Amino acid sequence: MKELQVVPTNFVQQTWDKVEKYLADGLLQSGGEYNVDQLKVYLVQGSQTLLVVVNEDKIIGAFSVEFINFPNDRIAFITSVGGRMIADKALWPKFEDWCRSQGATKIRGAAYESVAELWRRQFDVQTRYVIVEKSL
Repeated sequence: MKELQVVPTNFVQQTWDKVEKYLADGLLQSGGEYNVDQLKVYLVQGSQTLLVVVNEDKIIGAFSVEFINFPNDRIAFITSVGGRMIADKALWPKFEDWCRSQGATKIRGAAYESVAELWRRQFDVQTRYVIVEKSL
């Protein structure tokens, strides 16, 4: 049975070799704002949180979350996600509960359209807006 576990900041180093590839793969889908080594710094410093998906005592996926405070909301922003078979309907409510326990009022993340469609079907997320960008 799959479980969602939060990795305390003081155990990121001990867990890193089991999650680095998942997080690096997830960052390949991002806009290149930072790399996996820089993400590790954020996780160790506590400015982001590491969560893992465990199945039969083996880590099968990982993701990182950054909390962003706005005047009207506290956003749990998923910064990287990677692994196999972790888009699980049974785990999502646990993730939502954890986010609420951290004071979050919304969950947000950037995703390719295929991932966004999967999450719309699986977890009833809504497309908030599309982000466009031009490098200068």
